[in-house]
Amino acid sequence: MTEFIYSHAIDTAFEITNRYTHLQHVRFGRIGLVCSAKDQRSGQIVAVEKMTKPFSSIMTSKKAYRELKVLRHLQHKNVSVLRDVFMSPSKNIYVITEFVGTDLESILVSETLENKTVKHVLCQILRGLKYIHSAGIAHCNLSPSNILVDEHCDLRISNFGRARIMPEKRDYHSTGHPSSPQILLNGGKYDNGVDIWSAGCILAEMLEGKLLLPGKDYRCQFSSITELLGAIPDDVIRNLWGQNTLTFVHSLPKIESRSLSNKFKSADPLAVDLLGNMLIFDPRNRVCAYQALTYKYLIQYHDPVNEPISRGQFKLAFNDADLSANTWKRIIDSEIRDYHNTPGIKPV
Repeated sequence: MTEFIYSHAIDTAFEITNRYTHLQHVRFGRIGLVCSAKDQRSGQIVAVEKMTKPFSSIMTSKKAYRELKVLRHLQHKNVSVLRDVFMSPSKNIYVITEFVGTDLESILVSETLENKTVKHVLCQILRGLKYIHSAGIAHCNLSPSNILVDEHCDLRISNFGRARIMPEKRDYHSTGHPSSPQILLNGGKYDNGVDIWSAGCILAEMLEGKLLLPGKDYRCQFSSITELLGAIPDDVIRNLWGQNTLTFVHSLPKIESRSLSNKFKSADPLAVDLLGNMLIFDPRNRVCAYQALTYKYLIQYHDPVNEPISRGQFKLAFNDADLSANTWKRIIDSEIRDYHNTPGIKPV
């Protein structure tokens, strides 16, 4: 049985099964509107995210498919866990995950984190990334707003609509927050270095209490990077990019490299040391999540036994297929049916 729930506060109709009651608006998520609800089957409070008009374009259809496939594959305590999914009669998709009250962005706006809390949060981010990367997935959109945090300061990495199988070629500019140089500079690849750069920017934001690399477009954002790290070495450009990038970089003012310890004078030196190994121009030289977890800064929370990897590699069918929105609708409908016919796996 399906019932229609209408929320006057958000002026949006939720078309949802009667398994979920007491809907309350929480936030506008990255893929749709999020409400909390009571799961009558488990008695727990869950998050219900409505993907509005997911088949309005090929791009939104592929994003919905990617989000669903990744959430089905990943089962980890620092990653959002899929509890249920269904498509309503009006063809909106509802994704149900565990309820987490806030996100890291909201916390950073309202308070300054103690060093102990920064360690705890960063360790969980890296723990989640170690697992995600071991599955062959790059998140590619890691930011404080996509890191959900509960009342115990336990976190979940969410929003996998831009996730990619590693390594995947990138052939256009992006200014997502916070963007790695290989994404900002046309022609980079999606790999674990993209997420490590983002995690480094998040660490810096936790240490300073403000955005590390502001910029309204890729040129402004890259200028912020060079102001922080100095000019990008020519040998790195030649190895990773091409002549167009070289021309653009040479058009920027020449800036000498700076010591991060001078910028983060009040921060824990061990945190700055780790940060310096995350924010490196050449993604091949950045520390990986597994290595970062072993740094002295995180020794208090590092536990190899409690840092699992994926049981298998992620595979994304139809990733490069040129399909219509209606075809995507049939594929997603089949994926949802398969989800309900497959026994669940408890998060590790």
